Amino acid sequence: MTSDLTHNLSLEEMDKQSFLHPITSTAEHQKNGPHIIKGGSGVTIQDIDGRSYIDGMAGLWCVNVGYGRESLVEAAAEEMGRMGYFHTFSASSNEPLIRLADRLRRLINVEANAPQISKVTFGLSGSDANDTQVKLVRYYNNVRGKPEKKKIISRHGAYHGLTVAAGSLTGIPIYHKAFDLPIEGVVYAGSPHYFWHSQEGETEEAFAQRLAQEIEDIILREGPETVAAFIAEPVLGTGGVIVPPASYYQLIQRILDKYDVLFIVDEVICGFGRLGSWFGTSHFGLKPDLMSFAKGLTSGYFPMSAVGVSEKIWEVICDGSDAFGMFAHGFTYSGHPVGGAVGMANLDVLEGEGLVENCARVGSIFKQRLIERIGDHPNVAEIRGEGLMIAIEFIADRDKKLRFDPNVKPHRQVVAAAKEKGLIIRPLPHGEVCSFAPPLVFSDADGEQVVEILGDAVEQVFARLRQ
Repeated sequence: MTSDLTHNLSLEEMDKQSFLHPITSTAEHQKNGPHIIKGGSGVTIQDIDGRSYIDGMAGLWCVNVGYGRESLVEAAAEEMGRMGYFHTFSASSNEPLIRLADRLRRLINVEANAPQISKVTFGLSGSDANDTQVKLVRYYNNVRGKPEKKKIISRHGAYHGLTVAAGSLTGIPIYHKAFDLPIEGVVYAGSPHYFWHSQEGETEEAFAQRLAQEIEDIILREGPETVAAFIAEPVLGTGGVIVPPASYYQLIQRILDKYDVLFIVDEVICGFGRLGSWFGTSHFGLKPDLMSFAKGLTSGYFPMSAVGVSEKIWEVICDGSDAFGMFAHGFTYSGHPVGGAVGMANLDVLEGEGLVENCARVGSIFKQRLIERIGDHPNVAEIRGEGLMIAIEFIADRDKKLRFDPNVKPHRQVVAAAKEKGLIIRPLPHGEVCSFAPPLVFSDADGEQVVEILGDAVEQVFARLRQ
Protein backbone atom coordinates (compact mmCIF):
# COMPACT_ATOMS: atom_id res chain seq x y z
CA MET A 1 0.00 0.00 0.00
CA THR A 2 1.35 3.44 -0.92
CA SER A 3 0.34 6.84 0.37
CA ASP A 4 -2.02 8.85 -1.82
CA LEU A 5 -0.22 12.12 -2.51
CA THR A 6 -2.68 13.31 -5.17
CA HIS A 7 -5.59 14.49 -3.00
CA ASN A 8 -6.69 18.11 -3.27
CA LEU A 9 -6.83 19.01 0.41
CA SER A 10 -5.43 22.42 1.40
CA LEU A 11 -2.45 22.61 3.71
CA GLU A 12 -4.75 23.86 6.46
CA GLU A 13 -7.12 20.89 6.06
CA MET A 14 -4.25 18.40 5.88
CA ASP A 15 -2.89 19.87 9.11
CA LYS A 16 -6.27 19.58 10.86
CA GLN A 17 -6.71 15.99 9.70
CA SER A 18 -3.17 14.72 10.34
CA PHE A 19 -1.24 16.71 12.95
CA LEU A 20 -1.68 16.54 16.72
CA HIS A 21 -0.19 19.91 17.74
CA PRO A 22 1.78 20.32 20.98
CA ILE A 23 0.59 22.89 23.55
CA THR A 24 -2.55 23.64 21.53
CA SER A 25 -6.27 23.77 22.23
CA THR A 26 -7.51 20.92 20.04
CA ALA A 27 -10.98 22.46 19.94
CA GLU A 28 -9.71 25.84 18.74
CA HIS A 29 -7.39 24.20 16.23
CA GLN A 30 -10.19 22.14 14.68
CA LYS A 31 -12.33 25.28 14.48
CA ASN A 32 -9.80 27.82 13.23
CA GLY A 33 -7.03 25.73 11.68
CA PRO A 34 -3.28 26.38 11.81
CA HIS A 35 -1.28 29.53 11.21
CA ILE A 36 1.31 28.32 8.69
CA ILE A 37 4.68 30.10 8.68
CA LYS A 38 6.85 29.81 5.58
CA GLY A 39 9.95 31.92 6.16
CA GLY A 40 11.77 34.59 8.08
CA SER A 41 14.57 37.14 8.14
CA GLY A 42 16.06 38.91 11.14
CA VAL A 43 13.23 39.55 13.61
CA THR A 44 10.48 39.06 11.02
CA ILE A 45 8.55 35.99 9.87
CA GLN A 46 6.10 35.52 7.01
CA ASP A 47 3.05 33.28 6.68
CA ILE A 48 1.76 31.51 3.56
CA ASP A 49 -0.75 34.33 2.97
CA GLY A 50 2.07 36.82 2.56
CA ARG A 51 1.63 38.62 5.90
CA SER A 52 4.73 39.66 7.83
CA TYR A 53 5.06 39.77 11.61
CA ILE A 54 7.69 40.88 14.08
CA ASP A 55 8.38 37.70 16.00
CA GLY A 56 8.37 38.95 19.56
CA MET A 57 9.04 35.47 20.92
CA ALA A 58 12.03 34.32 18.81
CA GLY A 59 10.02 31.18 18.01
CA LEU A 60 9.84 29.81 21.55
CA TRP A 61 12.48 31.99 23.26
CA CYS A 62 15.11 30.36 21.05
CA VAL A 63 16.00 32.02 17.71
CA ASN A 64 18.60 34.22 19.39
CA VAL A 65 20.61 35.06 16.25
CA GLY A 66 17.49 35.79 14.18
CA TYR A 67 16.02 34.19 11.09
CA GLY A 68 17.72 33.55 7.75
CA ARG A 69 21.28 33.00 8.99
CA GLU A 70 23.15 31.61 6.00
CA SER A 71 26.24 30.72 8.03
CA LEU A 72 24.19 28.30 10.15
CA VAL A 73 22.53 26.85 7.07
CA GLU A 74 25.91 26.34 5.40
CA ALA A 75 27.40 24.74 8.52
CA ALA A 76 24.52 22.26 8.64
CA ALA A 77 24.69 21.50 4.93
CA GLU A 78 28.44 20.97 4.97
CA GLU A 79 28.27 18.59 7.90
CA MET A 80 25.30 16.71 6.42
CA GLY A 81 27.33 16.26 3.25
CA ARG A 82 30.35 15.06 5.17
CA MET A 83 28.62 12.83 7.74
CA GLY A 84 24.87 13.09 8.22
CA TYR A 85 25.00 11.12 11.46
CA PHE A 86 26.99 8.88 13.72
CA HIS A 87 26.40 8.09 17.39
CA THR A 88 28.53 8.92 20.42
CA PHE A 89 27.94 5.69 22.37
CA SER A 90 30.91 3.46 23.32
CA ALA A 91 33.36 6.38 23.18
CA SER A 92 32.61 7.18 19.51
CA SER A 93 32.87 10.88 18.72
CA ASN A 94 33.07 13.43 15.93
CA GLU A 95 34.98 16.65 15.37
CA PRO A 96 32.11 19.20 15.45
CA LEU A 97 30.80 17.73 18.69
CA ILE A 98 34.25 17.69 20.31
CA ARG A 99 34.87 21.31 19.35
CA LEU A 100 31.45 22.43 20.58
CA ALA A 101 31.84 20.59 23.91
CA ASP A 102 35.24 22.20 24.47
CA ARG A 103 34.02 25.66 23.47
CA LEU A 104 30.88 25.42 25.57
CA ARG A 105 32.81 24.23 28.63
CA ARG A 106 35.26 27.12 28.32
CA LEU A 107 32.42 29.60 27.75
CA ILE A 108 30.67 28.36 30.89
CA ASN A 109 33.88 28.54 32.93
CA VAL A 110 34.55 32.14 31.88
CA GLU A 111 31.25 33.83 30.95
CA ALA A 112 29.11 32.01 33.52
CA ASN A 113 31.90 32.32 36.12
CA ALA A 114 31.44 28.61 36.77
CA PRO A 115 34.92 27.04 36.67
CA GLN A 116 33.56 24.01 38.53
CA ILE A 117 31.77 22.78 35.37
CA SER A 118 34.19 20.34 33.76
CA LYS A 119 32.15 18.14 31.42
CA VAL A 120 29.28 18.53 28.96
CA THR A 121 26.83 15.94 27.62
CA PHE A 122 24.28 16.50 24.86
CA GLY A 123 20.66 15.77 24.01
CA LEU A 124 17.90 17.24 21.86
CA SER A 125 15.71 19.48 24.03
CA GLY A 126 15.50 21.36 27.29
CA SER A 127 13.07 18.72 28.49
CA ASP A 128 15.53 15.87 27.98
CA ALA A 129 18.29 17.98 29.56
CA ASN A 130 16.27 18.31 32.75
CA ASP A 131 15.19 14.68 32.55
CA THR A 132 18.91 13.87 32.45
CA GLN A 133 19.41 16.01 35.56
CA VAL A 134 16.94 13.86 37.50
CA LYS A 135 18.87 10.72 36.52
CA LEU A 136 22.25 12.32 37.32
CA VAL A 137 21.01 13.29 40.79
CA ARG A 138 19.87 9.72 41.41
CA TYR A 139 23.07 8.21 40.05
CA TYR A 140 25.23 10.60 42.08
CA ASN A 141 23.61 9.69 45.38
CA ASN A 142 23.39 5.96 44.65
CA VAL A 143 27.13 5.87 44.01
CA ARG A 144 27.74 7.84 47.21
CA GLY A 145 25.77 5.29 49.19
CA LYS A 146 22.87 7.65 49.89
CA PRO A 147 19.96 5.89 48.13
CA GLU A 148 17.32 7.80 50.12
CA LYS A 149 18.62 11.20 48.99
CA LYS A 150 16.56 11.64 45.79
CA LYS A 151 13.93 14.37 46.30
CA ILE A 152 14.17 17.50 44.19
CA ILE A 153 12.79 20.90 45.21
CA SER A 154 11.26 22.89 42.37
CA ARG A 155 9.01 25.96 42.53
CA HIS A 156 5.40 26.85 41.82
CA GLY A 157 5.37 28.52 38.41
CA ALA A 158 8.63 26.92 37.29
CA TYR A 159 8.91 25.47 33.79
CA HIS A 160 11.52 22.75 33.22
CA GLY A 161 10.04 20.80 30.30
CA LEU A 162 7.35 18.22 29.64
CA THR A 163 8.81 14.72 29.75
CA VAL A 164 7.52 12.66 32.67
CA ALA A 165 10.39 13.72 34.94
CA ALA A 166 10.87 17.27 33.61
CA GLY A 167 7.12 17.79 33.50
CA SER A 168 7.03 16.90 37.17
CA LEU A 169 9.71 19.51 37.91
CA THR A 170 7.51 22.01 36.09
CA GLY A 171 5.29 23.67 38.69
CA ILE A 172 2.36 24.78 36.49
CA PRO A 173 -0.86 22.77 37.01
CA ILE A 174 -2.09 22.81 33.40
CA TYR A 175 0.91 20.68 32.41
CA HIS A 176 0.00 18.06 35.03
CA LYS A 177 -3.72 17.65 34.38
CA ALA A 178 -4.71 14.25 32.93
CA PHE A 179 -1.06 13.13 32.74
CA ASP A 180 -0.81 11.76 36.31
CA LEU A 181 1.95 14.22 37.13
CA PRO A 182 3.93 15.03 39.16
CA ILE A 183 5.78 11.83 39.93
CA GLU A 184 6.82 11.05 43.49
CA GLY A 185 9.88 12.81 44.80
CA VAL A 186 9.25 16.38 43.61
CA VAL A 187 8.45 19.06 46.20
CA TYR A 188 7.45 22.63 45.35
CA ALA A 189 8.54 25.83 47.06
CA GLY A 190 6.95 29.25 46.58
CA SER A 191 7.40 31.45 43.52
CA PRO A 192 9.72 34.44 44.04
CA HIS A 193 7.08 36.81 42.61
CA TYR A 194 7.18 39.80 44.93
CA PHE A 195 4.12 41.56 43.50
CA TRP A 196 1.70 38.72 44.23
CA HIS A 197 3.31 36.80 47.07
CA SER A 198 4.83 39.39 49.38
CA GLN A 199 3.02 40.16 52.61
CA GLU A 200 1.68 43.62 53.43
CA GLY A 201 4.58 45.93 54.28
CA GLU A 202 7.20 43.27 53.52
CA THR A 203 10.37 44.52 51.83
CA GLU A 204 11.95 42.61 48.96
CA GLU A 205 14.83 41.63 51.26
CA ALA A 206 12.43 40.30 53.90
CA PHE A 207 10.49 38.49 51.18
CA ALA A 208 13.71 36.84 49.95
CA GLN A 209 14.61 35.80 53.48
CA ARG A 210 11.17 34.27 54.00
CA LEU A 211 11.41 32.27 50.75
CA ALA A 212 14.90 31.06 51.67
CA GLN A 213 13.62 30.00 55.07
CA GLU A 214 10.84 28.10 53.30
CA ILE A 215 13.48 26.12 51.39
CA GLU A 216 15.22 25.24 54.65
CA ASP A 217 11.89 24.31 56.25
CA ILE A 218 11.13 21.98 53.33
CA ILE A 219 14.52 20.29 53.67
CA LEU A 220 14.03 19.80 57.40
CA ARG A 221 10.42 18.62 56.97
CA GLU A 222 11.31 16.09 54.27
CA GLY A 223 14.57 15.13 55.98
CA PRO A 224 18.01 16.34 54.78
CA GLU A 225 18.93 12.72 54.10
CA THR A 226 16.15 12.58 51.44
CA VAL A 227 16.55 15.95 49.67
CA ALA A 228 19.02 15.80 46.81
CA ALA A 229 18.69 18.94 44.70
CA PHE A 230 17.07 22.31 44.09
CA ILE A 231 16.32 23.31 40.47
CA ALA A 232 15.74 26.87 39.30
CA GLU A 233 15.52 29.00 36.18
CA PRO A 234 17.51 32.19 36.94
CA VAL A 235 14.46 34.12 35.69
CA LEU A 236 11.27 32.05 35.58
CA GLY A 237 10.13 32.03 31.95
CA THR A 238 6.81 30.39 31.13
CA GLY A 239 5.75 30.94 34.74
CA GLY A 240 5.56 34.69 34.13
CA VAL A 241 9.08 36.10 33.54
CA ILE A 242 9.64 36.39 37.30
CA VAL A 243 12.86 38.13 38.38
CA PRO A 244 13.68 37.15 42.00
CA PRO A 245 14.74 39.69 44.64
CA ALA A 246 18.43 40.60 44.63
CA SER A 247 19.55 38.46 47.59
CA TYR A 248 17.26 35.48 46.91
CA TYR A 249 19.74 33.06 45.34
CA GLN A 250 22.62 33.90 47.66
CA LEU A 251 20.43 33.16 50.68
CA ILE A 252 19.29 29.86 49.19
CA GLN A 253 22.82 28.87 48.15
CA ARG A 254 23.95 28.91 51.78
CA ILE A 255 21.12 26.59 52.73
CA LEU A 256 21.86 24.17 49.89
CA ASP A 257 25.53 24.02 50.92
CA LYS A 258 24.55 23.47 54.55
CA TYR A 259 22.45 20.39 53.77
CA ASP A 260 24.48 18.85 50.91
CA VAL A 261 21.80 19.70 48.35
CA LEU A 262 22.84 20.08 44.70
CA PHE A 263 21.97 23.24 42.77
CA ILE A 264 20.64 22.63 39.23
CA VAL A 265 20.51 25.83 37.18
CA ASP A 266 18.13 25.64 34.21
CA GLU A 267 19.65 27.97 31.59
CA VAL A 268 17.40 26.72 28.77
CA ILE A 269 15.84 30.16 28.22
CA CYS A 270 18.25 32.46 30.04
CA GLY A 271 21.45 31.09 28.50
CA PHE A 272 23.26 32.52 25.46
CA GLY A 273 22.44 36.17 25.92
CA ARG A 274 18.73 36.37 26.67
CA LEU A 275 19.18 38.44 29.87
CA GLY A 276 21.84 40.74 28.40
CA SER A 277 24.51 38.50 29.98
CA TRP A 278 25.87 35.29 28.51
CA PHE A 279 24.23 33.23 31.22
CA GLY A 280 21.76 33.71 34.06
CA THR A 281 24.33 32.02 36.29
CA SER A 282 26.75 34.95 36.12
CA HIS A 283 23.91 37.49 35.93
CA PHE A 284 22.78 36.47 39.43
CA GLY A 285 26.05 35.10 40.85
CA LEU A 286 24.90 31.47 41.05
CA LYS A 287 27.08 28.47 41.91
CA PRO A 288 25.59 25.48 40.07
CA ASP A 289 26.56 21.86 40.40
CA LEU A 290 24.64 21.05 37.22
CA MET A 291 23.44 23.25 34.33
CA SER A 292 20.87 22.72 31.57
CA PHE A 293 21.06 24.36 28.13
CA ALA A 294 19.07 24.28 24.88
CA LYS A 295 17.25 26.93 22.77
CA GLY A 296 20.00 29.55 22.27
CA LEU A 297 22.68 26.86 21.95
CA THR A 298 21.78 26.50 18.26
CA SER A 299 19.19 29.31 18.09
CA GLY A 300 16.65 26.62 17.22
CA TYR A 301 18.28 25.86 13.86
CA PHE A 302 18.93 22.31 15.02
CA PRO A 303 17.36 20.47 17.98
CA MET A 304 20.10 20.27 20.59
CA SER A 305 20.49 20.51 24.34
CA ALA A 306 23.37 20.21 26.76
CA VAL A 307 24.01 19.44 30.41
CA GLY A 308 26.99 20.90 32.23
CA VAL A 309 28.42 18.65 34.95
CA SER A 310 30.63 19.86 37.80
CA GLU A 311 33.92 18.20 38.62
CA LYS A 312 32.62 16.83 41.94
CA ILE A 313 29.78 15.04 40.15
CA TRP A 314 32.08 13.88 37.36
CA GLU A 315 34.39 12.29 39.94
CA VAL A 316 31.45 10.36 41.42
CA ILE A 317 30.37 9.23 37.92
CA CYS A 318 33.87 7.87 37.40
CA ASP A 319 33.71 6.11 40.77
CA GLY A 320 30.43 4.54 39.69
CA SER A 321 32.11 2.59 36.92
CA ASP A 322 33.44 0.02 39.37
CA ALA A 323 30.10 -0.62 41.05
CA PHE A 324 27.64 -0.05 38.19
CA GLY A 325 29.59 -0.60 35.00
CA MET A 326 29.30 1.80 32.09
CA PHE A 327 27.45 5.11 32.45
CA ALA A 328 24.20 3.83 30.93
CA HIS A 329 22.48 7.04 29.90
CA GLY A 330 22.22 8.88 26.58
CA PHE A 331 20.14 9.22 23.44
CA THR A 332 20.48 8.06 19.84
CA TYR A 333 21.16 11.64 18.77
CA SER A 334 23.30 12.75 21.72
CA GLY A 335 26.20 14.70 20.26
CA HIS A 336 24.82 14.82 16.72
CA PRO A 337 27.57 16.08 14.36
CA VAL A 338 25.18 18.45 12.53
CA GLY A 339 24.13 19.93 15.85
CA GLY A 340 27.78 20.39 16.75
CA ALA A 341 28.46 22.26 13.51
CA VAL A 342 25.37 24.46 13.87
CA GLY A 343 26.19 25.19 17.50
CA MET A 344 29.68 26.36 16.57
CA ALA A 345 28.34 28.62 13.79
CA ASN A 346 25.71 29.99 16.16
CA LEU A 347 28.29 30.89 18.82
CA ASP A 348 30.38 32.57 16.10
CA VAL A 349 27.43 34.88 15.35
CA LEU A 350 26.62 35.60 18.99
CA GLU A 351 30.23 36.48 19.73
CA GLY A 352 31.18 38.08 16.41
CA GLU A 353 28.22 40.46 16.26
CA GLY A 354 28.12 41.34 19.95
CA LEU A 355 24.52 40.18 20.28
CA VAL A 356 24.71 39.70 24.05
CA GLU A 357 25.80 43.31 24.45
CA ASN A 358 23.11 44.44 22.01
CA CYS A 359 20.50 42.60 24.06
CA ALA A 360 21.55 44.41 27.24
CA ARG A 361 21.50 47.84 25.60
CA VAL A 362 18.35 47.54 23.48
CA GLY A 363 16.47 45.58 26.13
CA SER A 364 16.97 48.30 28.73
CA ILE A 365 15.77 51.01 26.37
CA PHE A 366 12.82 48.93 25.17
CA LYS A 367 11.57 48.15 28.69
CA GLN A 368 11.81 51.81 29.69
CA ARG A 369 9.88 52.90 26.57
CA LEU A 370 7.23 50.28 27.31
CA ILE A 371 6.91 51.55 30.89
CA GLU A 372 6.55 55.11 29.60
CA ARG A 373 3.88 54.04 27.11
CA ILE A 374 1.63 51.81 29.23
CA GLY A 375 3.21 51.53 32.67
CA ASP A 376 0.59 53.82 34.21
CA HIS A 377 -2.33 52.04 32.57
CA PRO A 378 -4.79 51.06 35.34
CA ASN A 379 -4.92 47.47 34.10
CA VAL A 380 -1.14 46.96 33.87
CA ALA A 381 0.15 45.40 37.09
CA GLU A 382 3.83 45.14 36.16
CA ILE A 383 6.26 45.46 33.28
CA ARG A 384 9.27 43.39 34.30
CA GLY A 385 12.22 41.42 33.00
CA GLU A 386 15.91 41.50 32.15
CA GLY A 387 17.54 42.06 28.77
CA LEU A 388 15.16 40.95 26.04
CA MET A 389 13.06 38.77 28.33
CA ILE A 390 10.11 41.00 29.22
CA ALA A 391 6.60 40.45 30.59
CA ILE A 392 3.50 42.58 30.87
CA GLU A 393 1.07 41.43 33.56
CA PHE A 394 -2.54 42.63 33.60
CA ILE A 395 -4.82 43.19 36.57
CA ALA A 396 -8.46 44.08 37.07
CA ASP A 397 -7.77 46.64 39.80
CA ARG A 398 -4.18 47.61 40.52
CA ASP A 399 -4.90 49.55 43.72
CA LYS A 400 -6.84 46.66 45.27
CA LYS A 401 -4.66 43.96 43.61
CA LEU A 402 -7.71 42.20 42.17
CA ARG A 403 -7.34 39.63 39.41
CA PHE A 404 -9.66 39.32 36.43
CA ASP A 405 -12.39 36.73 36.27
CA PRO A 406 -10.66 33.60 34.88
CA ASN A 407 -12.97 33.64 31.85
CA VAL A 408 -11.88 37.11 30.71
CA LYS A 409 -8.27 36.21 29.79
CA PRO A 410 -7.20 39.78 28.89
CA HIS A 411 -3.65 38.67 28.05
CA ARG A 412 -4.97 36.40 25.32
CA GLN A 413 -7.04 39.25 23.92
CA VAL A 414 -3.98 41.51 23.87
CA VAL A 415 -1.98 38.79 22.06
CA ALA A 416 -4.73 38.47 19.44
CA ALA A 417 -4.94 42.25 18.97
CA ALA A 418 -1.15 42.54 18.62
CA LYS A 419 -1.11 39.75 16.04
CA GLU A 420 -3.68 41.60 13.94
CA LYS A 421 -1.27 44.55 13.97
CA GLY A 422 1.73 42.44 12.90
CA LEU A 423 3.35 41.42 16.19
CA ILE A 424 3.60 37.93 17.69
CA ILE A 425 3.88 37.69 21.47
CA ARG A 426 2.83 34.88 23.78
CA PRO A 427 0.08 34.52 26.39
CA LEU A 428 1.60 32.64 29.31
CA PRO A 429 -0.30 29.88 31.14
CA HIS A 430 0.39 31.09 34.68
CA GLY A 431 -1.39 34.39 35.28
CA GLU A 432 -2.61 37.14 32.93
CA VAL A 433 0.82 37.68 31.43
CA CYS A 434 2.14 38.36 27.92
CA SER A 435 5.80 37.57 27.27
CA PHE A 436 8.21 39.24 24.87
CA ALA A 437 11.56 37.67 23.94
CA PRO A 438 12.58 38.55 20.36
CA PRO A 439 15.78 37.58 18.52
CA LEU A 440 18.80 39.35 19.97
CA VAL A 441 19.30 41.23 16.70
CA PHE A 442 16.37 43.40 17.84
CA SER A 443 17.06 47.09 17.15
CA ASP A 444 15.97 50.41 18.63
CA ALA A 445 13.76 50.95 15.58
CA ASP A 446 12.16 47.54 16.11
CA GLY A 447 11.56 48.51 19.72
CA GLU A 448 9.80 51.74 18.79
CA GLN A 449 7.50 49.86 16.42
CA VAL A 450 6.71 47.18 18.99
CA VAL A 451 5.99 49.73 21.74
CA GLU A 452 3.41 51.42 19.53
CA ILE A 453 1.78 48.11 18.56
CA LEU A 454 1.65 46.87 22.14
CA GLY A 455 0.41 50.21 23.44
CA ASP A 456 -2.37 50.32 20.86
CA ALA A 457 -3.31 46.68 21.50
CA VAL A 458 -3.54 47.21 25.27
CA GLU A 459 -5.67 50.34 24.89
CA GLN A 460 -7.93 48.68 22.34
CA VAL A 461 -8.57 45.57 24.46
CA PHE A 462 -9.26 47.37 27.73
CA ALA A 463 -11.44 50.02 26.10
CA ARG A 464 -13.57 47.15 24.81
CA LEU A 465 -13.60 45.39 28.20
CA ARG A 466 -14.76 48.58 29.93
CA GLN A 467 -17.81 48.88 27.69
